[in-house]
Amino acid sequence: MGNCHTVGPNEALVVSGGCCGSDEKSYTVGGWAWAWWLITDIQKITLEIMTLQPKCEDVETAEGVALTVTGVAQVKVMTDNELLGYACEQFLGKTVADIKSVILQTLEGHLRSILGTLTVEQIYQDRDQFAKLVREVAAPDVGRMGIEILSFTIKDVYDKVDYLSSLGKSQTAAVQRDADIGVAEAERDAGIREAECKKEMMDVKFQADTRMANSKRELEMQKAAFNQEVNTKKAESQLAYELQAAKEQQKIRLEEIEIEVVQRKKQITIEEKEILRTDKELIATVRRPAEAEAYKMQQLAEAQKIKKVLTAQAEAEKIKRIGEAEAGSIEAVGKAENCNIMKYCYKHMFSIVIYLKM
Repeated sequence: MGNCHTVGPNEALVVSGGCCGSDEKSYTVGGWAWAWWLITDIQKITLEIMTLQPKCEDVETAEGVALTVTGVAQVKVMTDNELLGYACEQFLGKTVADIKSVILQTLEGHLRSILGTLTVEQIYQDRDQFAKLVREVAAPDVGRMGIEILSFTIKDVYDKVDYLSSLGKSQTAAVQRDADIGVAEAERDAGIREAECKKEMMDVKFQADTRMANSKRELEMQKAAFNQEVNTKKAESQLAYELQAAKEQQKIRLEEIEIEVVQRKKQITIEEKEILRTDKELIATVRRPAEAEAYKMQQLAEAQKIKKVLTAQAEAEKIKRIGEAEAGSIEAVGKAENCNIMKYCYKHMFSIVIYLKM
């Protein structure tokens, strides 16, 4: 019989032993495994990250300056079966503190050996490169223990003889000097750049003003063209409207003229009928009575003539005896009177004719 054993993802389960004296080992990370009673052994090893703080005090550098260096390292047991086997061989059954102690001593040893090969300036000014070098040198050794260095950084570097402080002061002075030079050069460059910027600004402003003026001129031209087109369209529309209105007015006038012509024709017809009526009326009331009057006057004139002739003949006969000379005189008087009568008749007849013609 046996039991089922489980571990979380931060541990590895190591099952060793078995039937018939088997030395086979199985590693389970974050899972379960079966173990027989009495003939198999169950052990666990942590996979959690372990934080180490290696510290090397008063280690002489390549220049003989004693420095104290502290760092921070993050390490853990690797999960590859072969490397996990190495870790189990080295640390299985030990506490986390024991594992940390072994790895810490290894890292401090490599840190001391590397410090002796570098100058103070290399260590102090390029800490990342120093930490990288320590990590590269120590990784193979701790790797053979099944340990992986996840990160290694230099936390602090200091000395007891104020070497770094003096170095810092000289560096500070150099930096200050370089800063002053840099400020002067920066101010000079700033003045030159400012002048260049002002020139560029004036150029840009001139170009912008030019573009603005061109745009404004184009806008005014477009407005003028648009207004001209609008006015042209308005004029054409107004002219078309006036032409159409004139045509309509002409049509109306033609219709009015036609109406007037029809009315005039009707009026002329009425007037012609009125003239005919008036003519007939004149004929009936004026001409015929005038003709009758003229005939009457003519008859009266004839009668008067006859009467006078008879009277003259009688008078002539009466005075025939008076003498032949008086007879001729009387005859002349009769002729003269006859002529007057004819003139009178003709005069009245001419007036009647003129009246009838009117």
